[in-house]
Amino acid sequence: MRSTLPSPKQKRNYGLELQELGRKMGIHTILFHNAVAERLGLNITDHKCLEYMLGTNGITAGELAKVTGLTTGAITGVIDRLERAGFARRQPDPHDRRKVVVVAVHTRLPEVAKLFESLSRNMERALSQYSAREYEIVVDFMRRVSDVMRQENLRLRAAK
Repeated sequence: MRSTLPSPKQKRNYGLELQELGRKMGIHTILFHNAVAERLGLNITDHKCLEYMLGTNGITAGELAKVTGLTTGAITGVIDRLERAGFARRQPDPHDRRKVVVVAVHTRLPEVAKLFESLSRNMERALSQYSAREYEIVVDFMRRVSDVMRQENLRLRAAK
């Protein structure tokens, strides 16, 4: 069996390696979230919109459409499905009674959290292999990559 490790004379291409690992992680992340959505009786778009809403104190349909790149009509369908499933509700905007905001309903969140318990344990186990300094590097890298992805999403949306 041939070794896949580079010989001491070969230079390791970290950029290419990280790109490939990022691609694989992205695929597995999407598939995991799709499985979570299915277990909750949602589709992945609805699930990710719910996840986005959890980070807000309420969001208008227009704002959610802008963030996701979906049409306002599609977002209305997402909100309708989330409401029927008991994950969201529409309510008057506390700052402008002419507007309606959508807020996440927290009563079903323990059901969602339960689906992430194994992942959380296994991620914690994986991270426990690193020193505090190495952990700081991983966190810094993840923050930077997350920001790059946010910026690239905005760039692609602006180029329509």
